[in-house]
Amino acid sequence: MSEAKAQAQPRKLMIALSPRILRNKTELIGFPGRTLQYLEQSVAHWVMSLGAMVVMVPTVERESQIRRAQLDLPDYATALDGLILQGGADLDPRGYGEEPTHTRGAVDRVRDRFELDLLRAFNAAGKPVFGICRGMQLINVAFGGTLFQDLCQDGATTRQHVIEGESDHHRHGLRFGANSWFGGLFGGCVEGRVNSIHHQGVKVLGRELVAEAWSEDGVVEVIRGTGPSFVLGVQWHPEFHDGREPELLPADPLMRAFLDAAQARAAA
Repeated sequence: MSEAKAQAQPRKLMIALSPRILRNKTELIGFPGRTLQYLEQSVAHWVMSLGAMVVMVPTVERESQIRRAQLDLPDYATALDGLILQGGADLDPRGYGEEPTHTRGAVDRVRDRFELDLLRAFNAAGKPVFGICRGMQLINVAFGGTLFQDLCQDGATTRQHVIEGESDHHRHGLRFGANSWFGGLFGGCVEGRVNSIHHQGVKVLGRELVAEAWSEDGVVEVIRGTGPSFVLGVQWHPEFHDGREPELLPADPLMRAFLDAAQARAAA
């Protein structure tokens, strides 16, 4: 390929994806006593199917051999075009001023701290941020909001939003805000159907955020930033809406909106 032709082709977007952390049972896959950082492939494949590249951004613990102070998170935000925050463990309630009462499983303060710093770095750089499930909750906390530690135990709803053993096969309806930006992604629809794999949710909405869709029982399912940078969070897992179940809300309009924002920012 000639140099002129290579220069004429636009650079593919490079999207940061923060990992999950596996600290237990690593001996089952050959790494006893080690900590693993990993991606569930559905999100990465979803991004790549729409023409962007994925870069996993590993967390760095303060006590690790690589000092946290040696890595500058704004460098990631400068080099990459957008950030996706995937699902995972409950956020530590102490991060939003509460003591743990109804969390499930172990919280991971290292991951919480790293992803909050990463989110703020991308947002400060004007790069788009997209949060999925836990990622949406993290966005809310980063902007000063709080969470229901357990939707049923804290009185937000009497309906379970996660069913043991059903994983992403549990479903519920979704209603969109009237004339909302989110509804506009789907041609002005006012309702849809999504999977549900969470027991926590937004309690107090963070600053500069608006809610744009709710479950049938009133739990916030979509939040969007009102500031100059693109910030979007959804409570379900759209990466599992792969087209095999046509009654589910299509996933690609969400990712296209995020990637369009990343492309616009890269062009600027």
